[in-house]
Amino acid sequence: MLSLRNICKKYVTGEINQIALDNVSLDLRDNEFVSILGPSGSGKTTLLNIIGGLDKYDSGDLIINGVSTKQYKDRDWDAYRNHTIGFVFQSYNLIPHQSILSNVELALTISGVSKSKRRQKAKKALERVGLGNQVHKKPNQLSGGQMQRVAIARALVNDPDILLADEPTGALDTETGIQVMDILKEIANDHLVIMVTHNPELADKYSTRIVRLLDGRLTDDTDPMTEEDVKTETERSLQKVKEKGKLKMPSMSLFTSFGLSLKNLITKKSRTFLTSFAGSIGIIGIALIYAVSHGATVFIDSVQEETLSSYPLTIQSQEIDMSTLITTFMGKAESIGDHEKDAVYQKAMFYELMNTLNSLETKKNDLKSFKTFLETERADKESETKLSESVSGVQYTYNVRPVIYTKNVDGKIIKSDSDQLLQEIMKNYMDLDFSSLISMRNNSMMGSSSSMSMMNNRTLWQEMLPGDNGKLISPIIEKQYDLVYGNWPSEYNDVLLVLDENNELDDMTLYALGLKHEEEIKDVLLAVTDHELIEYEHKNWSYEEICAMDFRAVLPGDCYSYDEQTGLYTDLSETDAGLQYLYGNADKLKVSGIIRPKENAIAPMLRGSIAYTSALTEYVIGKANESDVVKAQKADVMNDIFTGLPFKDTDGKINTESKAASFRDHIASLDEKDKAETYKKIMSIPSAELIEQTVEQTLSTMTREYMEQLMSQAMASKMGMSEEAITEYISAMSDEDISELVAKMITEQFKGQYAEKVNAQLSAMSDTELASALDMTLPSYTDGMCAQYYDDVLEFSESTFEGNLISLGCVDLDSPASINLYASSFEDKDLIEKAISMYNEDKAEIEKLTYTDYVGIIMSSVTTILNAITYVLIAFVAVSLIVSSIMIGVITLISVQERTKEIGILRSIGASKKNISTMFNAETVIIGFTSGLLGVLLTYLLCIPINLILHSLTDINNLSANLPLHVALILIAISIILTLIAGIIPSKSAAKKDPVVALRTE
Repeated sequence: MLSLRNICKKYVTGEINQIALDNVSLDLRDNEFVSILGPSGSGKTTLLNIIGGLDKYDSGDLIINGVSTKQYKDRDWDAYRNHTIGFVFQSYNLIPHQSILSNVELALTISGVSKSKRRQKAKKALERVGLGNQVHKKPNQLSGGQMQRVAIARALVNDPDILLADEPTGALDTETGIQVMDILKEIANDHLVIMVTHNPELADKYSTRIVRLLDGRLTDDTDPMTEEDVKTETERSLQKVKEKGKLKMPSMSLFTSFGLSLKNLITKKSRTFLTSFAGSIGIIGIALIYAVSHGATVFIDSVQEETLSSYPLTIQSQEIDMSTLITTFMGKAESIGDHEKDAVYQKAMFYELMNTLNSLETKKNDLKSFKTFLETERADKESETKLSESVSGVQYTYNVRPVIYTKNVDGKIIKSDSDQLLQEIMKNYMDLDFSSLISMRNNSMMGSSSSMSMMNNRTLWQEMLPGDNGKLISPIIEKQYDLVYGNWPSEYNDVLLVLDENNELDDMTLYALGLKHEEEIKDVLLAVTDHELIEYEHKNWSYEEICAMDFRAVLPGDCYSYDEQTGLYTDLSETDAGLQYLYGNADKLKVSGIIRPKENAIAPMLRGSIAYTSALTEYVIGKANESDVVKAQKADVMNDIFTGLPFKDTDGKINTESKAASFRDHIASLDEKDKAETYKKIMSIPSAELIEQTVEQTLSTMTREYMEQLMSQAMASKMGMSEEAITEYISAMSDEDISELVAKMITEQFKGQYAEKVNAQLSAMSDTELASALDMTLPSYTDGMCAQYYDDVLEFSESTFEGNLISLGCVDLDSPASINLYASSFEDKDLIEKAISMYNEDKAEIEKLTYTDYVGIIMSSVTTILNAITYVLIAFVAVSLIVSSIMIGVITLISVQERTKEIGILRSIGASKKNISTMFNAETVIIGFTSGLLGVLLTYLLCIPINLILHSLTDINNLSANLPLHVALILIAISIILTLIAGIIPSKSAAKKDPVVALRTE
């Protein structure tokens, strides 16, 4: 017997309290068909959810078979839903990736029924509703009436005492609805059936009892129970409970959890595979590093001296000192203090590592002063710095690159940039993500020699290291490369074609040089999308043909033309006519020679296919200062000449008067509508005095306890901290600190409220009135007010004044972006570092040069280099593993959102919070195992070509990549553990979902 005693339930939404049930009392017989009628919002569904244990009442009591539920815990409610209640929903609520047999079996599975027995009972339940021959179909293969019958079978399979039906015919046609009602009526012969419906005709026809609700109150009952009925039913119920014994607590087996998750993942094969592949990348990286690390020692020993020329000591204009971080990673942290060597003392490597990470910051280097120092010292043969002897080459780099165009074999003017051309083809002819393809293409171009570089990236056009005393080419380049045809550059417009050791250039480079048809590249890419094999012919070009190629260097300043209508500068290269004009008037470049790495060159420094001299860079920079567009930008330091928008004052360099004048000029240029919008923005900004006054008044009314309460609420909602942690943190704060934080909260809240209020007041005014108001009040604004409105109201350019000048090639030759210092040996490199230390000696701390000597740190000890590099690489690759694990956690969270209704369904049939959490943990374990296994298998496959490549490139027969089995198993375990950890939060969030809310999710 089921009894409700003074049940009350209300829902709180913000400041609104909605009463769903108000002192509802009702006694229900064990065998009857009860229909609950009432208008929408009367509390019918809430009453049904409370009876079903999905929702909890605020007060009163729900008595089940003479037992009060006031002391029920979550596990008691789970058992109640699993054994006593059967739900039939209007929207069926079937799990789409499960067969109808599996849907019906779920309640039995959670009850712990054996597989054979639950399958037998599930089939019997389906046969009872006329679906015995459809057991293997999925829900989406059934009609609405059939799905509702499956829902009834699922509700009946565990032989519950009570069947709850929420609008069971609401989504069905009349004929199907009658069939469903006949089934429910039959069930009511030996069960309590409670149905919520809006249809009084159905209630009158099929119900044995009708209960009506209005505004959460019971208004009518056609067949209430008498005191004698209640007494008799109670005694019968107690006898039934005694016969049945204590309800068995439901528990979803681990196998079921894995089964549900696996079936869900199988339905999303593509996403599951991509997720697993992404998760395997870190495993592949670590596994490959481990597999080849022992061969790296031999390789590094043989080449470290010979490759030093490819690793210059680089000083950037903006530098982050990574040396301490890398040193700490390599286990070379400094001792924390002086002590005797009489015991084991701590080396605070981990602490130093954390301190180093927390102290990393960008520092600006004065390269202008250092360039002067460097040139002076190199010219002085007697200088104690000995830079004239130790430095074999100096390269000054600038944030300027020549823009090169050429005509291809189709007669079309193209920008000689392989990456950009590839992007354009893929954008024009197919819908592909070209960024990843470009990255793959660049990586695949790395040959045995070029892959050694850690300072330079492969590009199409690259500036060469200049020589001393005005020589265009450094002797280092002449030493590393053979001139196979032509001459070394002698003029600023001379360039060199750089071949690989086999006299080859890749096809995209040939296309960017204008030697291949666009149609060929397009066909290749289309073949990739169609998964077709491509046949190609071997082509070659004579040295004469190569040297006859026509390249044009377009100066950045020449690309822009002044538009008198807009008053802005527009890019001529964006139109065919403009591009034709630029090409016809550009500076011609000539291929003076062709070079190829020498056979004994281990790490040649050039990564590009076309090499130009620093003289070309200096020419572009020199011409930039003469261009009209640069002069125009220099003449207007406040505004972007390309967009007309002002620059944002990010460095505080613009004074108040300039801001005020710019703001007034901006207002004068606006039309009526823009003035109206600007006036609204201005009026929406409260004055500093008003803000200060409001904050002071508000704070004066607050107690310390109230402030702590505000802070606690804010931190709980934004930071997700536990209540204990928040309380401990806030309690430790001083009164001054907590007042300051609360003041900030009040300030932000007041600004928002003030803006809403002003906008509401001004919404009644027309644009004409608002614009006039701005014109009238503008003269009264002080320079300080205008400067403030300049920062708070105006729309700013995304660029900066300095950024625009750099994009136009206007930089100071005396202030390079970086300086690369080349040495011939480690001894010379040490001398260079000493010279830098001498330069820093008489400088203030802020003026001292900082740099990261990667080569010095990594290559300083031959005996420890293998372990150092292995640990460093594994640490960095492990970051990708952690990131991928976090990604899996995010995807699991998405899966939680996608399976929210499934969570509600499982909770409605008795699954506990722990069961739900376990189900999603099982999903992350499956993905983690798949990622680890995929990563290990790919590593074993990659070891085959890697060994062939290593043997071919190095001639070292004992250099063989191999991943031991136990390491492979450990990596799989690590993958599982990391993904499991990443999935803890999503699984917990799934377990906490309200089943009522979850069931409403679409």
